[in-house]
Amino acid sequence: MLIAADKFKGSLTAVQVAERVTAGLHRAAPEVTVEALPVADGGDGTVAAAVAGGFERRDVTVTGPLGDEVTAAYALKDGTAVVEMAEASGLQLLPEGVFAPLTSTTYGSGELIRAALDAGAGTIVFGVGGSATTDGGAGMLAALGARFLDTDGEPVGPGGGPLKELATADLSGLDPRLKDVEIVLASDVDNPLTGPKGAPAVYGPQKGASPEDVAELDAALAHFAAVLEKSIGPKAAEYAQSPGAGAAGGIGYGALVGLGAGFRPGIEVMLDVLGFAPALERATLVITGEGSLDEQTLHGKAPAGVASAARAAGVDVVAVCGRLALPPEALGKAGIRRAYALTDIEPDVARCIAEAGPILERLAESLGRDYLA
Repeated sequence: MLIAADKFKGSLTAVQVAERVTAGLHRAAPEVTVEALPVADGGDGTVAAAVAGGFERRDVTVTGPLGDEVTAAYALKDGTAVVEMAEASGLQLLPEGVFAPLTSTTYGSGELIRAALDAGAGTIVFGVGGSATTDGGAGMLAALGARFLDTDGEPVGPGGGPLKELATADLSGLDPRLKDVEIVLASDVDNPLTGPKGAPAVYGPQKGASPEDVAELDAALAHFAAVLEKSIGPKAAEYAQSPGAGAAGGIGYGALVGLGAGFRPGIEVMLDVLGFAPALERATLVITGEGSLDEQTLHGKAPAGVASAARAAGVDVVAVCGRLALPPEALGKAGIRRAYALTDIEPDVARCIAEAGPILERLAESLGRDYLA
């Protein structure tokens, strides 16, 4: 039995999900061999999944989204670094109820990448998602040596809002080591930078942006891309429309245009990095899952990626989740034979969240009886 599940957001980490499912399976069939491979799709929890998969955790002091110092981590193994932007620039770093949609910065994410370069990484998997920011990656690029100046020749302020004052962009000072490193932009979204499906319109509201803020940010990011086009040529405009440019408040754009990153679906990247293929060869059943199995799951989330890879190898997949909002036919098309939800045992969603661990153990025991007993 191979457990390759993502976190239950707000309740359990991916590691805790694997622990609880293992305990439940062993109640039903103590002799069964269980292997845990916690997964992530590039968003928050990606470094934790890498560490659970054998990477070394490295802690670094960096600039948080509001400009204060925070401790962030990346993971390193055999010259490959896994850098998670949410560690430095994520929503979870904001005080409860505090948002800064116009001024939050990705500067700390650039500092994390620089730390990975300092550690000698030859490949950097840059997982993006869960951001507090909408600055197009300008802060990240500034931390790595880029200069963004206003008409007075002064650096523009932090965040996406001040980019409307941008007059010149100079990427010539970017860390030269970036040219010799492979950078993979790992994300579960393929939005462009701006427009109705762009970063401000789609993701700005969850970061506290009002409709007026969204309009201001969209215009500022469009201006950012236009100024970069004057500086580095038409590829700046092309990248703004590329899949993944709008990921994590547009930091995807900064990675594409400034770091030479290549975009790949986050779960595909992480399955490669974590060694999913050899683990799959040993498995007779794969258990995947996340907090909510819903329509978003089908568009690049971890369970869909796990199921796709397992189906290609001819291995059955079942899922565990907190809440199930997909009909059986949709699950089947995704390669998931059956889904087990916490709400099957405890209909009260609040209790499911508060007592997710013990309920998940009971759910896994039921799954084990169905497939093992």
